[in-house]
Amino acid sequence: QWPYCRKRCSYCNFNKYVVPAVDEAAVRACLVREARTLLHLSQVQRWVLGEVSGWGGAGPFGTCPQPPHPLPYSVTSVFFGGGTPSLASPRTIAAVLEAVAGAAHLPAGAEVTLEANPGSAGTPRLAGFREAGVNRLSIGVQVRGALPRPVCRSPPCPPTATALPPQSLDDAELRLLGREHTAAEARGAVEAARGLFPGRTSIDLLFGLPGQSRDTWTQGLEAALGLCDDHVSLYQLTLERGTALAAQVWGGALPVPPQDLLADMYQTAHAVLVAAGFRHYEVSNFARKGALSTHNLSYWRAEQYIGVGPGAHGRFVPWGEGGRSREARVQTLEPDAWMREVQSRGHGTRKRVVLSPLEQLEEVLALGLRMDEGITHERWGQFSPHVSLEAVFGVPGEAKDLQEQGWLVLDGSGLRCSWEGLALLDSLLPDLLCQLQHR
Repeated sequence: QWPYCRKRCSYCNFNKYVVPAVDEAAVRACLVREARTLLHLSQVQRWVLGEVSGWGGAGPFGTCPQPPHPLPYSVTSVFFGGGTPSLASPRTIAAVLEAVAGAAHLPAGAEVTLEANPGSAGTPRLAGFREAGVNRLSIGVQVRGALPRPVCRSPPCPPTATALPPQSLDDAELRLLGREHTAAEARGAVEAARGLFPGRTSIDLLFGLPGQSRDTWTQGLEAALGLCDDHVSLYQLTLERGTALAAQVWGGALPVPPQDLLADMYQTAHAVLVAAGFRHYEVSNFARKGALSTHNLSYWRAEQYIGVGPGAHGRFVPWGEGGRSREARVQTLEPDAWMREVQSRGHGTRKRVVLSPLEQLEEVLALGLRMDEGITHERWGQFSPHVSLEAVFGVPGEAKDLQEQGWLVLDGSGLRCSWEGLALLDSLLPDLLCQLQHR
């Protein structure tokens, strides 16, 4: 997690900092040290979990009956997010990757993604990142594994996400959002990225902007299809308290698109992208030619991951310090305070919470249903070896009602949403979580 930006966009409330100068050598040393420390705590280089729901605990859904056993286990992906990580030098990126490879097994083909802002994504710089070990680029997009928010069930409302740095191809929209680059610079950055990372460049599209119409959104989709590679992320703008854009909208200076228009924009994007050969593999993500994001799939499949850097989040079992259950961890937010903690004790973990078996299943459900593959019986069984998907969601109740309405599917493959249900996921989840909690 690289927390620094050149400026704060009008809609953004992420943990990012705009400072006159960055002591990159100090930040780099702390990122390297924290990565090594947390990898050692996870013992990823030595162990693989027999059951990822944890060992030695208790609960109605069961836990791992034995400690982990030694098997080859690799780091499957690395993701440099922010902030604006393309402001970091390739030297810093290389140093972190060398630390990961030194502390754990990082296969040659592991996915290594870097988020880039068009303003700091010139061809020479991108070539430096490729030389450092980056093999996938995400232009102007930042993914969080946030849980969906409940919204109304009628009209259908597309699932929302935290406001994200957009890849817009319209100068007026970029000015509204406070972006420092122009549409021409954005196009140039994507073209340069595609030349250096063919088939492995992702862009994102933001809809639901104040004053955005159905026609302008359709035009933006057409422009994006003429420019994009094989991965597109799609986000609905959410207004965050404390941001300049929210103040303008709530103060009446800018209009809010109605919910039926937002739903129409989402459904239009789905239809247009699927017709262009994209698979709608997750609520907000589309890929063709197999270009799915390995790293983000690990979030949605509730796999373990380590968060390094100010404000980073992680989910892993700290075997190296005697832990036996998965923990949710958050690193210290403020960069200077985070660096002091890393220098003092090797990592800047500010908050850690042991997740109960039920809490882990809640995450499996809420995140897994975001994918078109849903939750397989095998994955559910890793977290709940004694209570099956059928036992929880195949009995009379809300889940059965949703299946009868065609929004939810439970079959031999597992539990998943239909396309119609995926568009309503935010409003379906509360009932499903309630049914899980009362099982």
